[in-house]
Amino acid sequence: MRATRAIIHLERLKANLAEIRKKIGPKTAICIPVKADAYGHGAVRIGIAAIKAGAKFLAVASVQEGIELREAGIVAPILLFSLPIPEELEDVVRYHITPLVPDTEFAHLVGKTAERLGEILPVHIKIDTGMGRIGCRPENILDLVEVITSYPSLHWEGTATHLSVADSLDTDDRAYTQKQLQRFSDAVDALCQHGYKPGILHAANSGAVVLHENSYFDMVRPGLLAYGYPPIPELAKTVPVQPVMELQTHVVFMKKVYPGEAISYGRKWQASQETVIGTLPIGYADGLPRRLSGKLSLSIGGRRYPLVGRICMDQCMIDLGMDSPVRRWEPVTVFGGTEADPTAAELSELLGTIPYEITCGINKRVPRVYVE
Repeated sequence: MRATRAIIHLERLKANLAEIRKKIGPKTAICIPVKADAYGHGAVRIGIAAIKAGAKFLAVASVQEGIELREAGIVAPILLFSLPIPEELEDVVRYHITPLVPDTEFAHLVGKTAERLGEILPVHIKIDTGMGRIGCRPENILDLVEVITSYPSLHWEGTATHLSVADSLDTDDRAYTQKQLQRFSDAVDALCQHGYKPGILHAANSGAVVLHENSYFDMVRPGLLAYGYPPIPELAKTVPVQPVMELQTHVVFMKKVYPGEAISYGRKWQASQETVIGTLPIGYADGLPRRLSGKLSLSIGGRRYPLVGRICMDQCMIDLGMDSPVRRWEPVTVFGGTEADPTAAELSELLGTIPYEITCGINKRVPRVYVE
């Protein structure tokens, strides 16, 4: 096993889903997004663990991601969040992947494909209530429904929207989210008034789970929360969760350096006093962003040690000082260990991004180790 590894704590995933369940109540279904290889955690293992923990749906962003789950033996419903091109539709039907349908043109394409293959494909209508990405306008929903229901090859299973600022405490953003939810409810009411049954209603992402209880409907789609990061740090205690991924490496080399000696490319860091430098076999090719050079401290035995010099492609260095108890070969936590250790949220804050970008960026060459 390589010194640098991503430890995936499946027991934490189970605990996170239990906390989400406490928040949303017993009747609301849970859909777990496992797109982007479950945000770097491993889609198949996370998908199986999530289903065992009570999730009813999984969700992906590409047809190939859905196929991977099916070929691994997963039979649970799989939602396809992003739109496939026409050439992919046969695989959508053959592998029973449930697409979001945003317009009549796509509805015709999907319906004809399923009809030709002799299949009945479940679909969910996507309504754009203010995200501005994909989806039909609320005022066009009846036209879309008429097309979908004209195809015996399509089973209208659900109706969805997506909230763009549900993770914000800003007064205007909270009002905007409520406006989106009202648009969604109005569209659903219009469907019901025309005698249609809109199926499973879902809108809530992680932010909405925490902040907007009227967004739960029949199903929620928490991503960030499930993987262990509060979408609204100020409300972290509302749904207490733990990071599922722990990125770990080891000290593989130690050497004493003297005042004025430089470390790593560019000689950007020089020792101001005698110290001990530890070398770690992890770099930006593994997913430790080069922009964190000189900004981050890593954890060994619960104590933090600063990264020094530029992060290299495959290695980086930390300043252990002269009095450190650290010994060669000891494990180092980059993020996601105990409460004393850095988190992906800490790394993302240093970079001005979000925790997803950190976990998604952990390269495939870093082995995943699953802990039940």
